[in-house]
Amino acid sequence: MKKVLITGGSRGIGAQCVKDFAELGYSVYFLYNKSKEKAEALSEETGAVGVKCDISKADEVKSAISQIGDIDILVNNAGISEIKMFQDITERDWDRMFDINVKGMFLVTKAVVSGMIRKKLGRIINISSMWGEVGASCEVHYSASKAAVIGFTKALAKEIGPSGITVNCVSPGVIMTEMNSHLSDEDIDELCEETPAGRMGNVSEVSKAVLYFADEKAGFVTGTVLGVNGGIIM
Repeated sequence: MKKVLITGGSRGIGAQCVKDFAELGYSVYFLYNKSKEKAEALSEETGAVGVKCDISKADEVKSAISQIGDIDILVNNAGISEIKMFQDITERDWDRMFDINVKGMFLVTKAVVSGMIRKKLGRIINISSMWGEVGASCEVHYSASKAAVIGFTKALAKEIGPSGITVNCVSPGVIMTEMNSHLSDEDIDELCEETPAGRMGNVSEVSKAVLYFADEKAGFVTGTVLGVNGGIIM
């Protein structure tokens, strides 16, 4: 049975990934930080094992991975967003964004990749955003962090490909999650009009893209950014 680890697994896209991998018979572990009640409910529902961990802290990551052991598939999903004018972004805002969206991805990946290299097998799937591809006004720090996820994906894919490990990236568009709960009905209508598919996406559609990269069918696919955005960027 293949073992999968999903960061930020207690809600949103991460929780859907936990459910879908568990349904397919994977041994599922997930990391969460603050959403204890949701994590416990998800574990009870799916049988997945939740481990509390602030992924921006190396000692917590090391402790979490020591509990989990070697894994076959890593989904770097944990992330935060924030809407702010560039002039209002503080150094603390910038550091927090990169600590979670980029440093956390680095720390977790580094903690598990040695086991994958030893086995000559592994799948690493990173969650970016369409704003990491084209940038978003009033989200400079978020866009920059998600662009870093894409650069990380491509560079690591080249480096560890000879070890039998694929590294790919899913780049969601506007998805109905808590992260977008601030959007007004007017905002949503406008985004739907801009999207060729005529609607917003859902977490299940993003999870299915993650499952594709995790599957053996994607064994010859690496360094790829797959947009799940309804055509809003092409």
